[in-house]
Amino acid sequence: MEDSRPQKILASTVFKSFLLFAIFRAFYGAGILIVTWFLATESEGPWWLSIIFLACSMVFSRVLFKWIKSKGIGGKYT
Repeated sequence: MEDSRPQKILASTVFKSFLLFAIFRAFYGAGILIVTWFLATESEGPWWLSIIFLACSMVFSRVLFKWIKSKGIGGKYT
């Protein structure tokens, strides 16, 4: 018997990669917002420090996600 459409979607590596990415971004994004809020409001540093932090976090998050993706679902070619 063939799998139903929802079962095919849930079993696909594209869906699993998307789900992994969504979970990663939710937790990582919340952490970045907390640190940025602290840098902008509570620290004695200049205002542009939080801008630099956000720019660096964008680059770092891409590198980190590519590393996680290569170790996770489907291996290197997901």
